[in-house]
Amino acid sequence: MTLTHNENHFVPNHGDTYENGVDAQSIPTSCDHSRQLKHSLSESSTPSIKGCCLQSMKYISLREKIDKRIANNERWYSLEFFPPRTANGAANLIGCFERMTVGQPLFCDITWHPTGDPAGVKETSSMMIANTMLNYCSTDTMLHITCYGAKETTMMEYLSKAKEFGIRNLLALRGDPPVGEEWDPKKSEFRYASDLVRFIRQHFDDYFIICVAGYPQGHPDSESYEKDLIYLKEKVDCGADFIITQLFFQAETFIKFEADCRAIGITCPIIPGILPIQGYSSLRNIVRLAKLDVPKEILDCIEPMKENDEAIRKFGVQTCLDLCRTLLNSGKVYGLHFYTLNREVATMEILKKLGLWLEDHSLRALPWKKISNSHVRTNENVRPIFWSIRPKSYVHRTLDWNEFPNGRWGLSSAPSFGMLTDYHLFYMKIDATKEELLDEWGHELTCEEDAWKMFVCFIGGETNGTDKIVRHFPWIDEEISTETNLIQKDLIKYNQKGILTINSQPAVNGVKSSDPTVGWGKANGYVYQKAYLEFFTNEKNIPALRAVLQQFPNVNYHFVNKSGEINETNTDDEQPIAITWGVFSGREIIQPTVVDPVSFMIWKDEAFSLWMERWGKLYAVDSRSYSIIQQISNSYYLVNLVDNDYPQGSSLWSILDAMFDYQKSNPKDTDC
Repeated sequence: MTLTHNENHFVPNHGDTYENGVDAQSIPTSCDHSRQLKHSLSESSTPSIKGCCLQSMKYISLREKIDKRIANNERWYSLEFFPPRTANGAANLIGCFERMTVGQPLFCDITWHPTGDPAGVKETSSMMIANTMLNYCSTDTMLHITCYGAKETTMMEYLSKAKEFGIRNLLALRGDPPVGEEWDPKKSEFRYASDLVRFIRQHFDDYFIICVAGYPQGHPDSESYEKDLIYLKEKVDCGADFIITQLFFQAETFIKFEADCRAIGITCPIIPGILPIQGYSSLRNIVRLAKLDVPKEILDCIEPMKENDEAIRKFGVQTCLDLCRTLLNSGKVYGLHFYTLNREVATMEILKKLGLWLEDHSLRALPWKKISNSHVRTNENVRPIFWSIRPKSYVHRTLDWNEFPNGRWGLSSAPSFGMLTDYHLFYMKIDATKEELLDEWGHELTCEEDAWKMFVCFIGGETNGTDKIVRHFPWIDEEISTETNLIQKDLIKYNQKGILTINSQPAVNGVKSSDPTVGWGKANGYVYQKAYLEFFTNEKNIPALRAVLQQFPNVNYHFVNKSGEINETNTDDEQPIAITWGVFSGREIIQPTVVDPVSFMIWKDEAFSLWMERWGKLYAVDSRSYSIIQQISNSYYLVNLVDNDYPQGSSLWSILDAMFDYQKSNPKDTDC
């Protein structure tokens, strides 16, 4: 749909726009010229950019969120996962996070595996999974941490690393001794979970929100139920903020436990832990490890169906629904914590039937997707557009920034992005097998036009020559934005001619911020966009493009080859261009998306590398297909165009038409 300028709506443009995920720095504005961010020029530090907060956003702790829900009588839920054993399992778990967080859990947690290097750098470690959940899956995250057998120096390393990653929530546990070994408090500098809570508060004050475990049937190692309640109160008195219980099977078990806790002076929130029964063997294994007794009536029901997984799953769902409804109707419970066992189907079904699954169909807060839930990015609202198609990469490359731009990007004389040397980071993997990607992108390429066809099929959602829909794309980690539909026909037309678009947005002139296609921010505002187009194209097109761009003085351009030896732009080397902004009542103008020439040169290395890292490596090195992708990667240019005359519609298509016409009139002019 394209509307005219007179209607003060969309104007014709190009829109491969994908929800963004890019971080940046800030600049001076009228509200504060004195504040200046200081950054080093090292590869892993922040850019030298002045900054100003247009609207300061207070960090809201998990305890505050829980207290607010309880005070407002609002129901909520949280989810628990455990680290997988393999790298592929870790990648699959990230996909599970992303699907399950659509329903808006209040938080998610990840368990601690002390025998598997839980704070290591492997993708399967508890610390790395928690880091990924928080910084790449937009989820408030809680990390389990156990202290049995740990030295204080080691625990300081664990906690400092968690803080470095931005983790603010911990579930402090004693933990269990290795299999075959009896628990001996003399073998550890931490005897009980209360020692760990006290240690955290002593060294980190209130930085961490601390949860502790409660046992509705008493801890299996405790002398008695009553003694265990006293230990629980000690943990709370040492500084715990709330309690999550061990799983149980009958509502009255929790209701009695909650009343007993209140009777001895425990006043913090107590959240029941819920386990949906999903299989006979998994249930037996869990209750064995937790040293729990399963009620006879449940065992009598599942024993006859123990060989029928689907029947047990249905029974488990219904039993869990009954339990949750009784708890929620008791007047004592507002939130439920689900032990998912890294499975999503049963838990999602239960949440939907309880009315707790809440998919968010409200306005986007910003025109790009904010995937990190780290508190240090609370005020971030400006990013370059280049990484909008790869938000996880952007977050990874800016993890070491101390502050993030709020209001405007600013002069970018030295933006410092971390290196992206590992293109197979598990949280950045495409969720498809090699064979599936070959089915989509081609088992065999015979010419460059075969690669062009993949771009066309992806943008159009069409099938390729083998009747496979192209759902994946080497440069795109997010779904194509709905804005693309506004210019899809143009995109297809020019991709067929070798203008291989990877990112873009249509021009927008004063559209209401509530618009379902291009709207963002608060209601009753207006949003604006300049037409933007980013694409790869053959080096033979560059002389013609260079020539015709002189006829379009209102268009900023930047094109560069893979080596960076040819790097041409008509923009100020350090001056970013605002290409998206919004006007809202009672606020200064917000400029959340920019085209920054310095950042573009950093992005180009990543963009070019993806030809081989994600596509070329699918083929044998000595194959024709490999050579074609390599040739494109080595010889094509990366180009971005910005049409500043947004009220008049986009001239970018006219530029491309003029380029092709110029080539027809000057067939010999192909020397870059």
